[in-house]
Amino acid sequence: MPIRKNGSKARNDKDDLVFKALAGADRRRILDLLRDTPMTTGELSKRLPQLDRTTVMQHLGVLEKARLVVSRKEGRCRWNYLDVSPIQRIHERWIRSYAMPSAKLLNKLRTGLES
Repeated sequence: MPIRKNGSKARNDKDDLVFKALAGADRRRILDLLRDTPMTTGELSKRLPQLDRTTVMQHLGVLEKARLVVSRKEGRCRWNYLDVSPIQRIHERWIRSYAMPSAKLLNKLRTGLES
């Protein structure tokens, strides 16, 4: 089934947001922290003492725009949750397709060396 131009552009725009969000080391660190458990913005700020709370919130905004983080407000606390589906989409589209030929070549090389 062919991909419509508009659908392809929308997907590319989403992928661009994910790549841009993942380009920042501090944002990757936030994602690493959220991988184990959801955290409040305050907890994240405590775990990242090199960043002030405003900077943490700006990074969370970039991550939310890329849909890597989903937040939920509960009273005065803002809980942040990791959403790995955009990373899985990137993996399926870019990494897996490029890794397959290399994996096949390595398997062929191993088979050749073993014979």
